[in-house]
Amino acid sequence: MCRKDDSSFSFAMGILAGITGGIIAGILFAPKPGEESRKELKEALDNLREKYSPEVIQAKEQALNAIKSSKEKIEDAYKKFNEYLKAKQMAKAKNNETNVDEM
Repeated sequence: MCRKDDSSFSFAMGILAGITGGIIAGILFAPKPGEESRKELKEALDNLREKYSPEVIQAKEQALNAIKSSKEKIEDAYKKFNEYLKAKQMAKAKNNETNVDEM
């Protein structure tokens, strides 16, 4: 189930990606010399970094937390699955042992 924080994070990352992509595309496709375009691109990215730095840092922290949470969930599921397999193997071994004893 999707939490509000996840959708807000996704929305913010989408906005940021759209802004960045628009700036880069606008500069790269502008009819200007390469050196001038690169200079404008660098200035735009520097301005973007300054303006959105707190949001980028927060988005990075949220992404790292989401990765950590997902990793923990996967590890828990893996442990439960291993425990399930071991329990099935033990049950099968006991069943085989019981069948041998009955012979």
